[in-house]
Amino acid sequence: MKTKLLAVLAVSTALVGGAQAEVIFAHGANPGNPRYIAAEIWAAQYEACAGESVNHAPSASMGDDSEMLTSAQAGVIQLTANSQGAMSQIVPEIGLLGLPFLFSDLPTAWAVMDGEVGDMLDARAQEVGLKIVGFWDNGIRQVTHTGKHVAAPGDIAGMQIRTPPDPMTLDIFQALGASPAPLAWSELPSALQSGVFEGQENPLTNIHSARLHEITPYVTMTSHKYESTPVVASLSWWSGLAENQQNCAMQATEYAGNIQRALSLAGDATLRPTMEAEGAIFMEADITAYQAATASVYEKYAAEFPELVSTLRAATGME
Repeated sequence: MKTKLLAVLAVSTALVGGAQAEVIFAHGANPGNPRYIAAEIWAAQYEACAGESVNHAPSASMGDDSEMLTSAQAGVIQLTANSQGAMSQIVPEIGLLGLPFLFSDLPTAWAVMDGEVGDMLDARAQEVGLKIVGFWDNGIRQVTHTGKHVAAPGDIAGMQIRTPPDPMTLDIFQALGASPAPLAWSELPSALQSGVFEGQENPLTNIHSARLHEITPYVTMTSHKYESTPVVASLSWWSGLAENQQNCAMQATEYAGNIQRALSLAGDATLRPTMEAEGAIFMEADITAYQAATASVYEKYAAEFPELVSTLRAATGME
């Protein structure tokens, strides 16, 4: 962590007086992950369009997701492909995209985020010094465990499970009777190996690219929630761009995002046999039982955000 803080401090020093040598695009994914691939594509597209140099800073080299959002608010970094969970601590409404079993497939989720709901979330983000340039994908999530499957809610009761720092995910697993705790993505493999957690939850693309199925080989297809990857800019940086530069950033985000979404969709369709060949053991969950067990989560958020919950449910055909 000291190294990361020193890196951020060095960037801050370089920006004193308003001088900016490059655009920093930071995120937490490692090589091979669709987010990493999309960020590389974004950098190439933006450089070609806007004529500005981009520093692609992956693998949490600029801090974890929450730290990167703070740096973006302060103008230390210009963009981050971040996480829905960390973002929901600043813009609580974005967490509602992760209501349990809200989206049954990825294209439906993308259509909702690319429309009125996405515009509303961007407006809220701008109130706290951030600009949502677009939404990439972070998949429909499954549970992995070191020693067993969790096909029914009763199987997950008491489970020590790592979650992202996301109130929605914590609420879901608390409703299921588990013992969830948030932890930064970069610290997850070592926490699983040391036995701090029995398991975790992520989309198959993240599980495979981080080799988590080698530590937690029991994969239960719970499909309990969806998460986006909001591409977030510093509002102070964004507001200072010329219109053509903003257009370049938006176009690069859409272009790279289409590729990233396609990789995520393909991963859901093809990774299971690959992971099975590598030792993972799959089982389908009792989705109906899980839906019933997490109904209280809808009640909580519908009371707090009635209009948005109703809009989301209507957009997905739930009401």
